[in-house]
Amino acid sequence: MQTTMFKGTAVNLEGDELGVGDKAPVVHAIGTDLNNVEIGGAKDKIQLIITVPSLDTDTCAAETRRFNEDVNNLDICETTVVSMDLPFASERFCTTSDIENLSVASDYLDKKVSKAYGVLMADNKLKGLCARAVFVIDRSGTIVYKEIVKEVTAEPDYEAALDAIKEAR
Repeated sequence: MQTTMFKGTAVNLEGDELGVGDKAPVVHAIGTDLNNVEIGGAKDKIQLIITVPSLDTDTCAAETRRFNEDVNNLDICETTVVSMDLPFASERFCTTSDIENLSVASDYLDKKVSKAYGVLMADNKLKGLCARAVFVIDRSGTIVYKEIVKEVTAEPDYEAALDAIKEAR
């Protein structure tokens, strides 16, 4: 079981601990249109999977806006931000923040994405939310980059994730 931090306090993560070289499990979350969004597995494009606690926090909003800009010119990449926010709140966030280059999905129903990728926070005040993490999955469905941000209130290493996408081409 991995850990992350919330304001300096350890938070255990539950679910399957995946690493670089592992196959990315195929799971579904709920899109803003209430349809299933498939995450993981082999696809025609490289996948950038980002998990955040809630789009309704400054750090998560900033991260989503930044990745929205960064992936704008990367037509080789399918980007999905997963949180526990309700699809309606996620849609409102995307509309008010001009998010057009990535999709958002909710894991609130059954937490399958969070458990399959080992990013479900298991204790502390954030129990039941996604940890802040970034996964890059190549076309064959293999995880080629993984970052679980050590402090959940901090932003990820954007450049490392973008470099992993470019290398996976």
